[in-house]
Amino acid sequence: MDQPRGARRAGVTRVFIDGAAGTTGLEIRERLAGRGEIALIEIDEARRKDPGARRDALNAADIVVLCLPDDAAREAVTLVDNPATRIIDASSAHRTAAGWTYGFPELGFDVAAARRVSNPGCWSSGFLALVAPLVRAGIVPADWPLTYSGASGYSGGGKAMIAEFESGAAATGYRAYGLSLSHKHLPEMRDHAGLARAPIFLPAVAAVHRGMIGEVALPLDLLPGRPSPDAVRAALVAAYEGKGVVRVAPAGDAATVAIEADAGTDRMTLRLFASPDAAQARLIATFDNLGKGAAGAAVQNLNIMAGLDPLAGLTV
Repeated sequence: MDQPRGARRAGVTRVFIDGAAGTTGLEIRERLAGRGEIALIEIDEARRKDPGARRDALNAADIVVLCLPDDAAREAVTLVDNPATRIIDASSAHRTAAGWTYGFPELGFDVAAARRVSNPGCWSSGFLALVAPLVRAGIVPADWPLTYSGASGYSGGGKAMIAEFESGAAATGYRAYGLSLSHKHLPEMRDHAGLARAPIFLPAVAAVHRGMIGEVALPLDLLPGRPSPDAVRAALVAAYEGKGVVRVAPAGDAATVAIEADAGTDRMTLRLFASPDAAQARLIATFDNLGKGAAGAAVQNLNIMAGLDPLAGLTV
């Protein structure tokens, strides 16, 4: 049986994107294009639906990126019988699974040494970036009743939602969803932030192609120790200092914050706004739902696993 295209070369990491035709897969491919240290494994068109060809490609790769529905991702993992092949799963199938490393390196997860990495969910990325450092610093108690709200560009909803908005069939500019309060990202938000309870999550989709904004409100005057806005900001700055993807904006850098603030990039920007009496704070994360929320995060994790510049191929 012929081997998948992409011959092994010294110093080159062989990558197979399983699900390369989907939105996230296409975005990952774009970030890897033209990089001499990466060789993409491709299956000949005539064998694209051949299960054996897919298994060959999965096991020929140094790193596999799964851009598949959850059940298909679980199946793909069972097809990898080569102990040298490492996996990044962009689905939600393994984000709280034993034996998998959560792919948010800025929060201290050891992606470099991992064999199996679960790429974070888009919504979870913003929540964790804002909340995890504050829980670790003791500013927000693990059992505090948090609420997380925001809006995503419609490209995060897949081909059907993209078609709905771009055809004009969506009769709204803003749509709340997740009304059952049981969104699939909630377990990873709770577990990886170190919380005793999941936040109340209020997601929405907006009539913009890409971009994401997530918010957490804090009643500083009710939290233990009554932390100041400066103390909250200092905890965030300390968590992300020197890290090229997640950054904390200076105080008062904006009068308004747009969902598109970081669209078209792979970075994330965190902002803190406080009431004049310092009793309340509004924490805001902006990023691209297809960037740091999906493909950009996957490529960052791939770079780290391959021992390459973490920012290679990214726009920050």
